[in-house]
Amino acid sequence: MASRSVQVLLLSVFVFGAVALLSRLPGWALMDYRAFDYLSTIRGPGVPSDDIVIVAIDEPSLAEINMQWPWPRSLHARLVTQLRDAGAKVIGLDIIFSEPSSSVNDQALADAMGPDVVLAADETIVTAEQADQYIRVMPLEIFTSRGAAAGIASISLDRDGAFRRVPAIVDGFAATIAVAGGNAVEVPDEGRLVQVFGGARTYRTVSYYQALDPANFLPPGFFKGRTVIVGLSLQNAPSIASGGADAFATSHTVHDGRLTAGAEIQATILDNLRFGRSVTELRGALTQATVLLSALCAYLLVRRRTGWKTIIGVAAAVLLLAGGSYLALHWAGLFVSPLAPSFAFAGVAAAQATLDYAQERKSRRQITRAFSQYLAPALVAQLAKDPSKLKLGGEKRFLSILFCDVRGFTTISEQLKDDPEQLTALINRLLTPLSQIVLSYGGTIDKYIGDCLMAFWNAPLDDPDHAVHAVSAALDMLASMQTLNDELQHEAEANGRRFFPLRIGIGVNTGECVVGNMGSEQRFDYSALGDAVNLAARLESASKAYGVSLLIGEKVADEIGGIFGVFELDRIAVKGKQEETRVFAATRNRNPSLTKRHKDVLSLHYEGRMPPVDLIGTLVQEVPELAVYYQRMMPEDDQPPVSD
Repeated sequence: MASRSVQVLLLSVFVFGAVALLSRLPGWALMDYRAFDYLSTIRGPGVPSDDIVIVAIDEPSLAEINMQWPWPRSLHARLVTQLRDAGAKVIGLDIIFSEPSSSVNDQALADAMGPDVVLAADETIVTAEQADQYIRVMPLEIFTSRGAAAGIASISLDRDGAFRRVPAIVDGFAATIAVAGGNAVEVPDEGRLVQVFGGARTYRTVSYYQALDPANFLPPGFFKGRTVIVGLSLQNAPSIASGGADAFATSHTVHDGRLTAGAEIQATILDNLRFGRSVTELRGALTQATVLLSALCAYLLVRRRTGWKTIIGVAAAVLLLAGGSYLALHWAGLFVSPLAPSFAFAGVAAAQATLDYAQERKSRRQITRAFSQYLAPALVAQLAKDPSKLKLGGEKRFLSILFCDVRGFTTISEQLKDDPEQLTALINRLLTPLSQIVLSYGGTIDKYIGDCLMAFWNAPLDDPDHAVHAVSAALDMLASMQTLNDELQHEAEANGRRFFPLRIGIGVNTGECVVGNMGSEQRFDYSALGDAVNLAARLESASKAYGVSLLIGEKVADEIGGIFGVFELDRIAVKGKQEETRVFAATRNRNPSLTKRHKDVLSLHYEGRMPPVDLIGTLVQEVPELAVYYQRMMPEDDQPPVSD
């Protein structure tokens, strides 16, 4: 666990560094801007007050006034007079009067000027190789000398051409309007973000021609006490595709694709200044701190493991970061972009999940390679799907162990010493069906020792019926010998070779063992060790002495007694133990009356008395699997010869 924690921690630091570097790229800033656009306008605040009115130089006004643009300044003078008479508090003309026109028109506009009028000025930066030059275009002195103030109406746009920043200009147009209206405003620091209150025509807007005659076109007192901003504002707000004069994309443009007129932009800036709605953007080291914190939180999520909960955790973290950014933006006026922290969190989780997946695939391949030779394919698939079912390195389990050996193999080897290929083929023909039977009952093939096969049940996967499955496999293995011998005899006769019949002996025992991968770091086998294994091997070798093909231990007999016919044969001494161990034979014929008669014979045998010959004869006929065992209870003169 410690090594994994260190590995995940190093991964988290790497992802943090990568995201920290990527977040410095210009393209990343554009993604942050777009995040701000959505977060600041989803259920964004409405217009904070209704004391600003936009007087739009729009299509209806152009049609109604029916004059060529630019309109004569005497018309603007008339508008200013009408607005002042209607009670307007401040009049901002978002029109630059930097060039003289006719003296009559200029004088008319100058006569209408006063401290309640703010005129627009412009500031331009001309970039040259030698230096950057700031050029200010101011209204004619004839207008400002009459008490009108001038404010810079220029705005800066971000790289994507959208307006998002409050102009950090002391004599900005909106700031000058605020001062003229009696509001003490503090010009924000460079780079503060604008909180927009909606799209185009969010502010109350009337046409220019209506403002020229408010008595006939507008409700009484419409302009009383209000701030009026006059400027170009097309009634049908232009789109990004078509463009437009004095119209700009804002944060709200992401929703409708519409541009906002410059006059409304100035109204938005004015409300941001008056009501302190501008937003501080978290930058620099503080931003990187949020990324680092997010990466560390992801470390805590995947430090132990990854899985389907990791996906939920990442989704929850991204939603939490977005929600936290939204709350900070609207409650504290602080924009903390959720993108870099989200990328860091998701990056750590995704990278570790990928590593875990690759490790799991590698582990599955290793398990498949390790167990495919001695486990049934279905069991290998289960282990590969859930490696946690396999405890590598050794564990204690109750197993049923089977040993199977070929009878008389020494004689067969001697006969075929000059034909090793036939001997090898013969052993393979024998072990193949026997192995298939073991695997079909869910057994694990431990090893092949020459002509001997060792298998066990209940490891690496749980098998609550391991004793039953082991005995079932043993009985099927014995039954398969007849079919195999028939095939071998037919082939030997067809090829003119000598036929060597094959017989096997099997021992099955149940007990506690240590099972796991055992060997060296370079080579190991999945194997079982313990007294129960040793006893199973001794049962296999002792089966010949009792004249049976299958000999099982006492615990096996206890487990299978209700399914198979179980016959106790003897009590034998096991090396290393003082108590004798009972050994049994098992058959598929489960007959209580036979079992009772067998117990009667065995009781007499244990007492050292000769069982009735007729009773033994009956049992020989009814339990052919124990025929040799019963015959050996007869007097020696009556015993038939028994072959090895």
